[in-house]
Amino acid sequence: MKKLLILTAGFGEGHNAAARNLAAAVEALAGPGAATVADLFALTTPRFNRVARRAYLAAINRTPRLWSGFYGWIDRHPVFPRHLWLLRAGLRALEGLLRQERPALVCSTFPLYAFLLERLARAGRLGVPHYNVVTDSISIHSLWTRPDCAGWFVPNEETAEVMRGMGVPPAKLHALGFPVPAFFSEHARDLAPPDLAAGATPRVLYIIHSGIRHAGETARRLLAETGWDLTFAVGRDERLRRRLERLAAGRPRPAHILGWTNEVPRLLMTHHVVLSKAGGATTQEAIAACCPMLVNQIVPGQEEGNYELLRRRHAGVFVETPDAVVTALHRAFADGGAGWRRWRAALAPLARPDASRAIAACLLARAEGGAATAA
Repeated sequence: MKKLLILTAGFGEGHNAAARNLAAAVEALAGPGAATVADLFALTTPRFNRVARRAYLAAINRTPRLWSGFYGWIDRHPVFPRHLWLLRAGLRALEGLLRQERPALVCSTFPLYAFLLERLARAGRLGVPHYNVVTDSISIHSLWTRPDCAGWFVPNEETAEVMRGMGVPPAKLHALGFPVPAFFSEHARDLAPPDLAAGATPRVLYIIHSGIRHAGETARRLLAETGWDLTFAVGRDERLRRRLERLAAGRPRPAHILGWTNEVPRLLMTHHVVLSKAGGATTQEAIAACCPMLVNQIVPGQEEGNYELLRRRHAGVFVETPDAVVTALHRAFADGGAGWRRWRAALAPLARPDASRAIAACLLARAEGGAATAA
């Protein structure tokens, strides 16, 4: 069996989601055990990794301007590979993992691994090709492009265009989409929100992430709209869950208050609109479901391009306040959902619900040494 090694990191759910979905697609095509997913930062320095992840979340939620400055500074200055010694534990672990797994191909969903792999390749200690799976759109950090690799898989043509402008050879760019769960392609024909033009009740999904401003007030305003069906996904925030349950008590149309759930793909496919931050995984899953998105938070840097993609395609809006959320929804649902239908139609050309399988098939073909090319 030709095995693929997929490298990820927990700094943003998009990296882990892409790795997880890609591995599932590889195993669906090539059998159990055909893919290994590893987070070397969590394996080599678990305590520091936990602290770094908490610091990252605190920075993007509490001091976004400070994070934006740091993100831009790293983009402009060659911190890596000049200071690659900072990742020496990861480099040793990666070399050991390569000896242990003996993969036919390596791909990474987090950009720093490319520097480590390039170092090993130059030393003659990496004998297999390496590919990057880019998890951002349009606003592409230079960390993705500084080290060379066998190829880059990107979520859309807009991103490919940006990366060509950054000097990436066009032949190495493959716009096959973002690796989303197979659920989207498997249920594309049997799951959809009810027809608003026929008088169906609008369904609104609110995915509440940590650090979202006005979350409680936005929820209260939504719950006051008794003509909509509402679903709230609050993750592991039990305090917020109990608060929303109290607010929803006695509402004429019941609201669904969910904690952590693995049903997000189904929810996206059966709701008319999702309200959420512009995270890589969330945005791409909404696109795969053709579920228009109201964006209520944009992390400076990596998430700016996700919203820009929706803005360019006229497939969503940015809403900074609870008033803006409610106003945008009323406009979308007016006249039998005319505005909503325009948004949904604009998403259709972007949707790649089978992206995980397409990328996996391409990687497996290249692992086998075949002549398959990405399209």
